[in-house]
Amino acid sequence: MPKQFDLLIFDWDGTLMDSAGVIVDSIQRACEDIGLPTPSERASRQIIGLGLIQALQTLLPDLPADDYPRLVERYRHHYLGRDAQIPLFAGVPDGIRALHASGFQLAVATGKSRIGLERALEASGLGAWFSATRCADQTHSKPHPAMVLELMDELDADPARTLVIGDTSHDLLMASNAGVASLGVTYGAHEADDLHPHAPLALLDNFAEVHAWLAANA
Repeated sequence: MPKQFDLLIFDWDGTLMDSAGVIVDSIQRACEDIGLPTPSERASRQIIGLGLIQALQTLLPDLPADDYPRLVERYRHHYLGRDAQIPLFAGVPDGIRALHASGFQLAVATGKSRIGLERALEASGLGAWFSATRCADQTHSKPHPAMVLELMDELDADPARTLVIGDTSHDLLMASNAGVASLGVTYGAHEADDLHPHAPLALLDNFAEVHAWLAANA
């Protein structure tokens, strides 16, 4: 089958790295540290994928503005103490290398900060396979299309031949806003019912299925 896509844009947390549980726990502990009620796991998962400040403002819209910096500091305290030990999902290292070897251009669009993504790329050893990356502190946060539009511009990619792969509704809405196709994964932060309304080409239950779908269809 002729190749449909040239550029594959991956989300990071919950798509390549199994970090959703640590993110949720860090959000909950940060809230407890500054005397706030502990948000539910579902509420905490729903904001994964957004830039950190936007995520916390979405989760806690009534929090006084002066309290967000304290909350960010406590979140980073809890998350950064564990991020080097967070594993990639099974099959990701070999799958990413194989996709690169097959001739796809690979990129990352993430709600992580630039420093956070660089730490993750170094710890995971995946940095060499991605041609370009965008982070939430470089441009507009998801679901704004800026990350995808900037990556396509940098890599001279055609929107009709670009595919976004992500685990949250924010990823899929970003893709839609940018006029590109998407794949949803159900093993990360958001459930299939959250992803289905955004019309991904497929919903996949593990990274092995992602790799197989891309090998067969992309």
